[in-house]
Amino acid sequence: MSALAVATGAVNLGQGFPDVDGPGSVLERAAAAMRAGANQYAPGPGVPALREAIARHQQRCYGLAWDPATEVVVTTGATEAIAAAILGLVEPGDEVALLEPYYDSYPAMIRMAGGVRRPVTLRAPDFRLDVDALRAAVGPRTRLILLNTPHNPTGTVLTRAELEAVAAVAIEHDLIVVTDEVYEHLAFDGATHTPIATLPGMRERTLTLSSLGKSYSLTGWKVGWATGPAHLVGAVLAAKQWLTFTSGAPLQVAAAYALDEEAAWPRQLAADLEQRRDLLCDGLAAIGLPTVRPAGTYFAISDIGALGWADGNAFCRALPARAGVVAIPVQGFYDPDRSAEENPGRQLVRWAFCKRPEVLADAVERLARADLSGAAGR
Repeated sequence: MSALAVATGAVNLGQGFPDVDGPGSVLERAAAAMRAGANQYAPGPGVPALREAIARHQQRCYGLAWDPATEVVVTTGATEAIAAAILGLVEPGDEVALLEPYYDSYPAMIRMAGGVRRPVTLRAPDFRLDVDALRAAVGPRTRLILLNTPHNPTGTVLTRAELEAVAAVAIEHDLIVVTDEVYEHLAFDGATHTPIATLPGMRERTLTLSSLGKSYSLTGWKVGWATGPAHLVGAVLAAKQWLTFTSGAPLQVAAAYALDEEAAWPRQLAADLEQRRDLLCDGLAAIGLPTVRPAGTYFAISDIGALGWADGNAFCRALPARAGVVAIPVQGFYDPDRSAEENPGRQLVRWAFCKRPEVLADAVERLARADLSGAAGR
């Protein structure tokens, strides 16, 4: 869809990347690190200064104490952390319970590891965790639960009660929990992100993944990490050494600076994103697109059924020509083995609001002027 936006000159509210860079001081620190000679291979587990900064971040924000030498590993973005975690922990035939819809690398990596997906669907319009569905998804072959909160693409932030239910299942069945928390600092309306590793009995069985990209608007840097008990982090490192081996050295130096010296920056980003979310959601509602107001992330989801469309993919492919705007069909975030008719996201589309306010206002104006009506069943 990003390629379609470039080809048509459409406003790109599809792919989730900001159109303004992160803190200037962090960019300068990266340039200084390059000039200072940090241009060769970094240590495989990550530059010590960054591992130490990540450990301080987890302690400062959540009270989680990790040894930077053995319980922190730096990855090439959270996407590599996901890949390495699954490849390092899932054996052929192992089952993985995961929230659906899901980030598209999850099913790909489970399949690559020879694992078996057991989706737990968050259903529109509330997208809340169905604890009974989670329990039903767990069986004797289940190896781990894969969480994502704040959740892409729905914007749901799991409550403490929901996380306690996940923890109870994990403890009862002696499961590992791998939790993708890349949007940890981007929660709105007073919603609180609670890492599941902070709950009783979960520290020793939880591997937490995150990254610099979303919290600091530096998605192209691809600096991520995993924290957790040494045996789980060691499994990530064992797989990572055959993936990228190491990640960009000068960017790691700058990432350490960001976590330590620009710790307040993500809070301001979240406040700004909350306003942009409201600008987009209010605009979409005004033109007859029911839109779920997300509690976190970069994304909002609309139901296009009200416009007479039954297929989000067809809607999104028609949208650039009709309105000069690009969105993402949510059906692509559901299990790939589902038929189109069975897909719960078939009538849903995702919009990214991590853009400048004037870009969002332009997109809404374009949508308001366009004929967005469709024939039901298309």
